[in-house]
Amino acid sequence: MIGRVDIPRPELKKRKRIRRTAFAVVGVLVVAAATLAVGRLEPAAPAVARASLWIDTVREGEMLRQVRGPGVLVPREIRWIAAQTEGRVERILARPGATVAPDTVLVELSNPDLLRQAEEARYQLEAARAELAEVELRLRSQQLDQRAALARAESEYERARLEAEAQKQLIDDGIVSMLDYQRSELLARQLRTTYEIEKERLEQFGASMEAQLAAQRARLDQVKNAYERRLEQVESLKVRAGIAGVLTEINVEEGQRVTLGANVARVARPDELQAELQIPETQARDVQLGQRVSVDTRNGIVEGRVVRIDPTVRGGSVQVDVELIGELPRGARPDLSVDGTIEIERLENVVFTGRPVYAQPSSTISLFKLVEDGRYAVRVPVEIGRTSVNAVEIVNGLVPGDRVVLSDTSAYDRYDRIRVN
Repeated sequence: MIGRVDIPRPELKKRKRIRRTAFAVVGVLVVAAATLAVGRLEPAAPAVARASLWIDTVREGEMLRQVRGPGVLVPREIRWIAAQTEGRVERILARPGATVAPDTVLVELSNPDLLRQAEEARYQLEAARAELAEVELRLRSQQLDQRAALARAESEYERARLEAEAQKQLIDDGIVSMLDYQRSELLARQLRTTYEIEKERLEQFGASMEAQLAAQRARLDQVKNAYERRLEQVESLKVRAGIAGVLTEINVEEGQRVTLGANVARVARPDELQAELQIPETQARDVQLGQRVSVDTRNGIVEGRVVRIDPTVRGGSVQVDVELIGELPRGARPDLSVDGTIEIERLENVVFTGRPVYAQPSSTISLFKLVEDGRYAVRVPVEIGRTSVNAVEIVNGLVPGDRVVLSDTSAYDRYDRIRVN
């Protein structure tokens, strides 16, 4: 029997090696393609509970622009009661919260020096009155003397005049000489001049007397005013409310030294209140005088209007004063916290929706818009126009009827699509 002999075939080994190399290359390509495909796959859309989302529908029509800010109720009339004189606090007769009348004494002060000065002013007033009486009596006496002198001069002049006239008639009869007549006539003229001088002197004395009396009365009035001022200062040691209202603050304590002009107390009219709102400076630029305001007192809504806008910014806010027009609800009192909503304008025929979180006017933001019957939401860019408290104007990116997610979706910033369950 003849055995088999293996004949070497090199071509078979070569084909097998080529085949293995081809399989390896194909495997590498497949793995690379799979890796590339997997790398290009988007992350799976996360599932979000519908109940956790704030979803609103884009609408078209009238949009009411409003701004809102917190604030407090304050009295329209507040009066600080200042000390009219220096003194030491002896007693405090009223405490904050008390209802006061204009003449209610709030604080009693003491000032011994002021009492002494008032007593000295009284003595000066009495002395000035006595001096006026003395001067008036003296001047009246001098005036009487002047009148008597005038009467004597008039009498002597009349006597001399009559005697000269009588001698003139006797000259023709030769009873009186021409020389005697001329002497009598000269004497009459002299006495007439004396009479006229005394008359003028009396008139001048009367004017001088009135001037002296006027000066004396002026001095008396000056002393009297000083005394009355001292009395007013003594009376002002009893610090009174000045107006009817509620005592809101006492700034002194018993035994404290109070200087002139220092604020002692504050009284307010609780029946006349206004609201002071703090509006963010970015929104206050649209606020104008006369705009309507709704003030929420937590116990009712009161209508009002803007009456003053603070020109300065403090702490990022602008103070806006609101006059309350409607009737205040029960419980409204000074320093009560309120919220105010100011109506800026009404926009006609605009596309708008609820205000998204972090939305700013004239900006572009991204929102999730519901698609596929609300089962999914996809991210879309949205251009925002004018804004309000609860709404924003849609300039571009959405159309009426679209439903969008307005709540905070920052947790899904790396996703462009979410599933809504």
